[in-house]
Amino acid sequence: MRGLAVSDTKVAVWICEGCEIGKSLDVAALEKLATDECEAASCATHPCLCSDEGVEALRGQVADGPVSLVIAACSPRFNADAFSFEGCFTERINLRELVVWSHEPNDEDTQMLAEDYLRMGITRARKAQLPEVYQAEIDKTILVVGGGPAGMTAALGAAQAGHDVVLVEKEPELGGWLRRFTRLFPKKPPYRDPQPVDLEARVRAVEGNERIRVLRGTTIEKITGQPGQFEVSVRNGGQTEQLRVGAIVQATGWKPYDVSRLSHLGSHLANVVTNVQMEEMAASGRITRPSDGKPARRVAFIQCAGSRDENHLPYCSAVCCRVTLKQALWLRELDDQAEAYVLYKDIRAPGQYEDFYRRAQEDPGIFFTKGEVTSVEETGDGNVVVELEETLIDKRIRIEADLVVLATGMVPVSADGEAIRQYRDAQAVIAKGEAGAQLEAAKETVEKFKGHEGTDILHLSYRQGPDMPVLKYRFPDSHFICFPYETRRTGIYAAGCVRAPNDTLACQEDAAGAALKAIQCVELTSRGLTVHPRWEDPSYPDFFLQRCTQCKRCTEECPFGTLDEDEKGTPMPNITRCRRCGICMGACPERIVSFKDYSVDIVSSMIKAVHVPDEFEEKPRLLGLLCENDAYPALDLAGLNRIRHSPFIRFIPVRCLGSVNVVWIADALSRGYDGILLVGCKSGEDYQCHFIRGSELMGTRGENIREKLQQLALEEERVRVEELAISEFHRLPEIINEFADQIEEIGMNPFKGF
Repeated sequence: MRGLAVSDTKVAVWICEGCEIGKSLDVAALEKLATDECEAASCATHPCLCSDEGVEALRGQVADGPVSLVIAACSPRFNADAFSFEGCFTERINLRELVVWSHEPNDEDTQMLAEDYLRMGITRARKAQLPEVYQAEIDKTILVVGGGPAGMTAALGAAQAGHDVVLVEKEPELGGWLRRFTRLFPKKPPYRDPQPVDLEARVRAVEGNERIRVLRGTTIEKITGQPGQFEVSVRNGGQTEQLRVGAIVQATGWKPYDVSRLSHLGSHLANVVTNVQMEEMAASGRITRPSDGKPARRVAFIQCAGSRDENHLPYCSAVCCRVTLKQALWLRELDDQAEAYVLYKDIRAPGQYEDFYRRAQEDPGIFFTKGEVTSVEETGDGNVVVELEETLIDKRIRIEADLVVLATGMVPVSADGEAIRQYRDAQAVIAKGEAGAQLEAAKETVEKFKGHEGTDILHLSYRQGPDMPVLKYRFPDSHFICFPYETRRTGIYAAGCVRAPNDTLACQEDAAGAALKAIQCVELTSRGLTVHPRWEDPSYPDFFLQRCTQCKRCTEECPFGTLDEDEKGTPMPNITRCRRCGICMGACPERIVSFKDYSVDIVSSMIKAVHVPDEFEEKPRLLGLLCENDAYPALDLAGLNRIRHSPFIRFIPVRCLGSVNVVWIADALSRGYDGILLVGCKSGEDYQCHFIRGSELMGTRGENIREKLQQLALEEERVRVEELAISEFHRLPEIINEFADQIEEIGMNPFKGF
């Protein structure tokens, strides 16, 4: 095989012989390949590179002069700190988990596998460059939007950590819903009795903190810019002020579900009220019927009023059951002759709140009945009759009450979900090139959003819309499995009930986490580094705009709104918004997007570096492109568990499956690879993709892949896309082996040898 192209970069290769590598491979042959065929400047071996002596030897190599280091040892997920050297690009080759621990030792195919990984690693080391840190003037002020329990906690936390804070509250006073409540769930042992609200002490702490500037009666007109450089326009009493901040915590809270939509539960009846109205009555000291002002002695509480219902709120609001327990006890405290009937689907009192539930069960005047409410009707004297079925005693139950309380759920005060949907639909119509009245209507909708109509919170000047993308339940979108405070807008973090239904204590804990994330963002941004999931990555995308065709795919597909665009559709990068996923690189048909250490050319060169045997050797070659977040760690885990897979596949980790450019598939197939396996995180409703849409995008790009296969006159089965979670590591070798068997049945790629 011809020697690989040599650049000015000096490549030094080190091969570790520990962890069975030296016993399972012909290390001398690997050394010869590195220096002769791959023309590395040097190649050395060591019995244990991660030992103090081994690390010191590597340091000595780096100190000798400019060098790119290739370390053939264990997985790059191990010993990352030991094998990182300032000012030196380091490429890790995984000989342990991917080769010797998952294949037959001292076998011809295992040796060929190790040699190919060495070729790929040296190629990347030669092609890649050490990323340069993106330098920008950064403001570390934290903006908190919302002055309720979550907002105040976030502001105090950020201030106590040494950051200046601007707290914006649209109401004249701080406190949010707590101003309307007088009792809270028990927060300390023995967790049996409600406790009073201590709001004023917290308000004084916020207003008295010299690092916190409080803007009451203030709304946000517009936010432009990016993390570290957000420009915020706020309005108060007709006056507009410009602020500059580094990160934002959105703590805009919740509102009750629209009770008018619950007519089947009697919401239109005079003596049917919501749990919020009941709270206000209890706080006044008198619980009466709205119709005539008479004392309510028999009160029925209907739980999950609209919640856990696909026609209303499909989710559980988490706190409604405990609110009812509190109010039922309050009713009994105000009138020991009163009776409370709690009509529930399930009672949810997690953790120590079980003691609070038990306290209510012990009260002889509180009755709990499980069942589905079938009707709520008014009697002639203004009483309300509630009927239930599917009860624990398997009988229909009829309860007549003076007053019915609907335990309505919590709805996040976030962007108008319907308006956001209209905006996205309009963009899709324009992108498809529709004509006539449909196009004009779409343009009108997009133009309306430029003025931020239909939303009333952050008013972001992002190409993808003026407010936070939301999940189907209208909660700000985030990777709720791994990064619960993250949203799809880098540097903006959701906290409290705008992120998920919570009680006051949980909101405060939530807000502390969001404040820490905001601080982490401004600190990392000030050093030119990104946030999760590629934490501390200094690389950033470079756009060769001279060749841009304004197709808008990068601006549309970026999950984080990194790219705006000018009037012609040319992308306008906002680098500190970028999470370094590379989805823009995978989207670009002109291949104008690249990172210094991750590019279309680098990966293509690695693919071409593999030795592909001719068809007469009967040794197929498969390419695996694995997402570095779930799929590659899953393969590592399979190796750690000594689970074997086909020796004919060569894996390259990618930042995200969405970063895969179709040209890599074309290059591999034209090079003679017999099949290509792409494995990413799970997508869908409960997605696990760390970059939100990576796996989903690879699915939508499937048509491009099929088209390329048709152009090459190859079978569609030669390319396979799979999704799995990191915990499903045992499945990955099964998928690999199954795919290898399938390719064997299809036969060799006819392009071998060309």
